[in-house]
Amino acid sequence: MSGDMLQNRISALDAVVGRRSVRRFLPTPVAKEQITTVLAAASRAPSGVNAQPWLVHVVTGAASERLSCAAMQAAQVGEIGLEYQYLPAIMQEPYLSRRRKLGHDLYALYGIGRDDRAARKNAMLRNFEFFGAPVGLFFTMEREMTLGSWLDMGMFMQNVMTVARTVGLETCPQQAWCDVGGVVHKELGIPENHILLSGMALGYVDPDAPENSLVTERVPVDEFATFHTG
Repeated sequence: MSGDMLQNRISALDAVVGRRSVRRFLPTPVAKEQITTVLAAASRAPSGVNAQPWLVHVVTGAASERLSCAAMQAAQVGEIGLEYQYLPAIMQEPYLSRRRKLGHDLYALYGIGRDDRAARKNAMLRNFEFFGAPVGLFFTMEREMTLGSWLDMGMFMQNVMTVARTVGLETCPQQAWCDVGGVVHKELGIPENHILLSGMALGYVDPDAPENSLVTERVPVDEFATFHTG
């Protein structure tokens, strides 16, 4: 392997392993050229029969502020309209414990007590402010597309998050926006025959925010991989 290829491999590994969900961003603007660079590179993701089902709505500035205001109002009064069922109604182990561990660790960094429901709700509502990020991304596709395209969309979104790190940006995938999917459809003019899969915050990380020190746990490879050798 040449030196250049090795360097590229190390950079890609760092971009993936170092990715985390950032929950506080700096207000520093992100140039449109940077966003375009990230999306163009991410579009090299594989897709069945090269269908490329991904559609992206990019919001910044006044458009972002209007959307955030509308989403906050809807969430505060309980006007929830799920785009789709993201998690099972009853979570089983080991998934339930992993979910609880994440909540415990994150709220501890926020300084929020277990029984402080008001503070927990306020922390959740920060999703609809993109955690302070200057750019919001919304990933949609036509509703007629089936499960294979959901896989394609996941790979495209992963590329966005990975490539963003190579240009000095960070992200936070935000499926929470699907709780107010109707608001997003209305404010961004997304037709009803397109489904909203997720939002995503994009910007420069605030290195001093305690919540950005969270590194979520991962189970070791031997717990999820089975090697068949015979």
